[in-house]
Amino acid sequence: MSDPTYPAFPILTFFAAVLVLIPLPWHLQSLNAGTCLFMIWTAIACINLGINSIIWHSNAIDWAPVWCDISSRIIVAVAVAIPAASFCINRRLYMIATIQTVSITRAERHRAVIIDLLIGIGIPLLQVVMQYVVSGHRYDIFEDIGCYPFTYNVTLAYPLSVVWPIVIGLASAVYCVLTLRAFSKRRAQFSEFLSSKTSLSPNRYFRLMALATTELLCTTPISLYGMILNLTASHVHPWISWEDTHSNYSKVAQYPALLWRMDRSSVIGFEMTRWAPFACALVFFAFFGFADEARRNYRQALSAIAKLLRIRTFYSWRSAPSKVESLPSFVASPLPPYTPSPSKNSYNPSLELPVFEICKSDLSAQESIPETPSTSSSHTFILSPHNDQISPMPSGDHRPSISLGNLPAEAR
Repeated sequence: MSDPTYPAFPILTFFAAVLVLIPLPWHLQSLNAGTCLFMIWTAIACINLGINSIIWHSNAIDWAPVWCDISSRIIVAVAVAIPAASFCINRRLYMIATIQTVSITRAERHRAVIIDLLIGIGIPLLQVVMQYVVSGHRYDIFEDIGCYPFTYNVTLAYPLSVVWPIVIGLASAVYCVLTLRAFSKRRAQFSEFLSSKTSLSPNRYFRLMALATTELLCTTPISLYGMILNLTASHVHPWISWEDTHSNYSKVAQYPALLWRMDRSSVIGFEMTRWAPFACALVFFAFFGFADEARRNYRQALSAIAKLLRIRTFYSWRSAPSKVESLPSFVASPLPPYTPSPSKNSYNPSLELPVFEICKSDLSAQESIPETPSTSSSHTFILSPHNDQISPMPSGDHRPSISLGNLPAEAR
């Protein structure tokens, strides 16, 4: 069964990866670590899923084992990385809303960046390690989807892996509510702080709040739904031992699309997992890709490219100042005054008339005075149920599994 979204899916995901990274330079300048992590993790998720959809289009062959090891771990990390980045954004907004002093020191700013990096990078890496504990085998390959992590559906899988997107989402919700409460109480001091802080304008602050709230409204309910589906769709086995879980770890299960598309819940889970990062990228670009600083940076980039190519843009034509050629200046000549011969109809011979000459270095004494030149101007993924494993699949592995692709659909 052919993928109906091919080749639209890889084209759109690569395009979304470029879109979400466009505002990255000016967010790096403001040291907004949470927003930068959101952009980077979303772009990584889009590129990863787009590559998988190309390699495993209409096949489920294990072409690239090393890539699948990396790709499946990226899916595990992104499941909590995007909620963690949203948590960093909400945390920073709360700190700004409850600031006690107008100015902050460089050391405080660097400390805040380090904490955000520990949350936005450390938690996803820790998630990869914890998921390995309950990983039943190496990975699975699904036709038209690509590599996917396998999690053994045991009791230990829930505290180690499944619940973390929900926990992070609830923590973000707490920060979001506290931020709104603090903002309503301290509007005057809040405005004073933002006016003195050039790296974060009021418009950018409220756009960050809208982005974090959108992610919050999507991540927690969908992750909770996925966990309930995993608990009810198949039997949860007790954790026995490390040896029991990893007894056949080198196995790679391969599922053709004809099989996994027969299960409706599997289709919904996989498609939501694939399209969630794309939706995140579009929502982020909608909030930040058309802002004032974005348009200003677009004009600067366009001007730089035009200057490199030696072409003139509309903005440079409008903003370039006019250059008027200098007119020849006239000064009184140091020569003695001319006295005309007396005649009947002449003026008073005693009247001295000054004689003017052109002060132009390249004009010889024999040349006549030129006409005055005319002036001219120049213008310069949500918690995706691994339902093919929740529902019995035609595989040699008798153990049920649980979804680990908890990609948030924060922007849907």
